[in-house]
Amino acid sequence: MTASMRQRFDQFLHQKNCMTSLLEKIETKTGVNRSYIAIAIIGVLAVYLVIGYGASLLCNLIGFAYPAYISIKAIESPNKDDDTQWLTYWVVYGIFSIAEFFSDIFLSWFPFYYMLKCGFLLWCMAPSPSNGAELLYHRIIRPLFLKHEAQLDSVVKDLKDKAAETADVITKEAKKATVNLLGDEKKGI
Repeated sequence: MTASMRQRFDQFLHQKNCMTSLLEKIETKTGVNRSYIAIAIIGVLAVYLVIGYGASLLCNLIGFAYPAYISIKAIESPNKDDDTQWLTYWVVYGIFSIAEFFSDIFLSWFPFYYMLKCGFLLWCMAPSPSNGAELLYHRIIRPLFLKHEAQLDSVVKDLKDKAAETADVITKEAKKATVNLLGDEKKGI
């Protein structure tokens, strides 16, 4: 690791949260520097993501559970910059999930797929201004969205109208069925 990366990694490991508190406890009991403990844990997780059973679940937990927790904290904080950061992550995560839905059946057979997927998701949520979500959003997603915004708005409006129309039809049919059912019940008494 370069000196600046190592320094940022050490700063990250000394922030106050439940994970660093756990690392601190392990460090005091074993006498091993928390940086080495964290690197060992990352190494074990990486190997598990390559050969372990349930690697898909672990990868999805990493890509979903931590960002969900931090998103709730961002919503509750008075600072709106973190809200934008995590909304950007969720936009990228959503698009990635849709793309993965169609390719997962093929990609999951590659031995390093879940490790690479997990690395991608970690890069997207990295606590830096140049994280993957920001980069992908500003360079790919936003330009495509702005270019096709009018067509997307039209499609969303059509879908919304069709959904409302379908809900109305279902509601009317349910009311008719209920009236018929109640009428048949009264006749049977």
